[in-house]
Amino acid sequence: TMNCHMDDMENQVEMEEKTRLINQVLELQHTLEDLSARVDAVKEENLKLKSENQVLGQYIENLMSASSVFQTTDNKSKRK
Repeated sequence: TMNCHMDDMENQVEMEEKTRLINQVLELQHTLEDLSARVDAVKEENLKLKSENQVLGQYIENLMSASSVFQTTDNKSKRK
């Protein structure tokens, strides 16, 4: 019966170890899911910002072309 008792203890330890490992794996899976969701959110935000940046760039270009300050006109050089 002493041998049987040792086997029971070993089985108990083995079960606890398996349970611990399973919980660790599940925790890592959740962490990975969270990180993946975060990456997706950042990608989405990045696309939005790129788009806004393009719009602003176009707007600035339009302002510059409409403003005489940025025009390279010949009138100024002819006046001399």
